[in-house]
Amino acid sequence: MARPIVIGLEVHLQLVTRTKLFCSCSTDYIGRKPNTNVCPICLAVPGTLPLLNDGAVALASRMGLGLHCEIQNYSTFGRKNYFYADLAKAYQITQYELPVATRGYLDIECEGRAKRVRIHHLHLEEDAGKLVHPTADGRLTGAAYSLVDYNRGGVPLTEVVSEPDMSSPAEAKEYVMRLRQLARYLDVSDGEMESGSLRVDANISLSNADGSLGTRVEIKNMNSLKALERALEYEITRQNKVLDSGGRIVQETRLWDDAEGVTRSMRNKETASDYRYYPEMDLAPVVIGDAEIDGYRGAMPELPWEKRERFAKSFGLSGEEVSILTEQKELAAFYEAVVASGAPTARAANWVRMEVLRVLNELGQDIRDFRVKPSVLADLVTRVEKKELSSTIGKEMLDALARNDLTLDEALERSGARVGRLSGDALGELIKRIISEQPDVVQTIKSGQDKKGGKLKFLQGLVMKEARGQADPQETAALLSKFLAG
Repeated sequence: MARPIVIGLEVHLQLVTRTKLFCSCSTDYIGRKPNTNVCPICLAVPGTLPLLNDGAVALASRMGLGLHCEIQNYSTFGRKNYFYADLAKAYQITQYELPVATRGYLDIECEGRAKRVRIHHLHLEEDAGKLVHPTADGRLTGAAYSLVDYNRGGVPLTEVVSEPDMSSPAEAKEYVMRLRQLARYLDVSDGEMESGSLRVDANISLSNADGSLGTRVEIKNMNSLKALERALEYEITRQNKVLDSGGRIVQETRLWDDAEGVTRSMRNKETASDYRYYPEMDLAPVVIGDAEIDGYRGAMPELPWEKRERFAKSFGLSGEEVSILTEQKELAAFYEAVVASGAPTARAANWVRMEVLRVLNELGQDIRDFRVKPSVLADLVTRVEKKELSSTIGKEMLDALARNDLTLDEALERSGARVGRLSGDALGELIKRIISEQPDVVQTIKSGQDKKGGKLKFLQGLVMKEARGQADPQETAALLSKFLAG
């Protein structure tokens, strides 16, 4: 029996502040020796008091504006009480009743259909520490014990809580991708799931026959977009099987086991009352004036969907081209700089999408590390467009420029590439040499045995290869026929 799927996501983004949310410890904890990036506040030493990082409030407000949320003039922190080894205080300082931003939305497109996912709220909270397991892959499965590293404890998070508006794993994946893109455009978070700076908890249920929502199950421990999609697909199948057999779904938190491809029961799902929320008496309310909110709004950069619309309109690009070029704001800026340097818009888009991304992938680099300046690529693209260089040589030059500190002219000189079209007498001399080097092939053609023209095409290919794409195919074919006939 097919049952409607209901999915809501809670996405945690680590904010790119220099210091933690309530102390002056650095947020650069990755690679540090365990429990060295901490202070008495991180470790909840009795008598210590938290001090709010204003930069985190600004970043959370910016993210809220990007999600079309209403930024609240007045918000508060509370204590979320639960006992777990990675939580030094045995409670988490978080916003609950009065978050920093509420009632927003994010538009996505999945499988050719546009959809609006409503945002319930966005709030600030501190991150917990990290459990470390002595297994080969570092996962909990198979570990005999756990260790705790508090270096991450206290790093500022903003949690974006959606309404249950998604109805497939593909939509959930697309939502996270668009949310991550927005966070990167706004310089709020780097959004790297692999390092844990973006983490997703999924809530999923299957609707009842009367249309009412079914029992909700929460899934944790999904550290990639693929894992998110796989976990939701598995859970949909599991819940359907339980209901089809006459069983009932238990409200619980389940852990995704990526190695086995299954979810496992972790604990009964807590409700708000289980956490015994109460106000954080050591922190004053967060007050953001209208003028301050207007300042945040005025400093907002061009958002991804705005850039996509402008690229399509200004540069006449297709939806696919626009989608790829604007996925990363640095790539979009690179493309615009190439065009501003004089390269034709369509040709530049093709080179950036196909060749620049190919080279970056081969080198394992990001566009921010790319050696080739936009003006240099524009020069290269323009020369290819004017047929001063063939596409083959152009691609070779791009590879050389990306790997070496060379100017375009130096790369051309070093490669011995011919600049400009090879034609007329110069092309004729090359063809004569190729003919003289292939007497058997020439004899086959002249004796009339080359019925399908394969030998002739072979000779033409040798000429084009020797000319490195700088010869016109039609002129080459005509001259070949002329010399062979003579």
